[in-house]
Amino acid sequence: MGVLRSLRVGLDFLYRLAEFIAALCMIAILALIMLQMLARWSSEVFPGAPEYAAYFMAAASFMGFAAALNRGSHIRVSLLLNAVGPKMKRYVDIWCFAVASATMWYFVWHARQFVYWSWKFNDVSQAQDRTALWIPQSVMIIGGALLAIALTDSLINLIFKGENRISHDNIETQEV
Repeated sequence: MGVLRSLRVGLDFLYRLAEFIAALCMIAILALIMLQMLARWSSEVFPGAPEYAAYFMAAASFMGFAAALNRGSHIRVSLLLNAVGPKMKRYVDIWCFAVASATMWYFVWHARQFVYWSWKFNDVSQAQDRTALWIPQSVMIIGGALLAIALTDSLINLIFKGENRISHDNIETQEV
């Protein structure tokens, strides 16, 4: 049982770390916007700032997906889950997590190939920043893999324990 406990602690730490990185990316976006405003006011040029902000926005989104899932911030089809009976609710939930997990692992597999070919051909941004595209694309794979792990984690937890790993922080999303 110690291995499972350490695995749970490790996964929860990984989800929190990704959430922290997503928050840092949001702060980086704010800093880039402020620096671009200062550059405009001082008649200077800050080339590539919108592109870097977009890269950080994608990184913030993908790195925050797993933590958002575990906190109940993703949109779920709770109308369907509430419409079926208590016995069917578990099976529908298992089916939803299984489809979502398979879809995310499929995405991660093909995104990995996409990043590999961007690296292999030395694909760079066409904008002023000339960034090697495999760098921001790699963050997409990491965040996607974390979401796939979180979905699989919830699926396994739902199958063996009868409950998913989604907690509800918001009062509006809690069932009465």
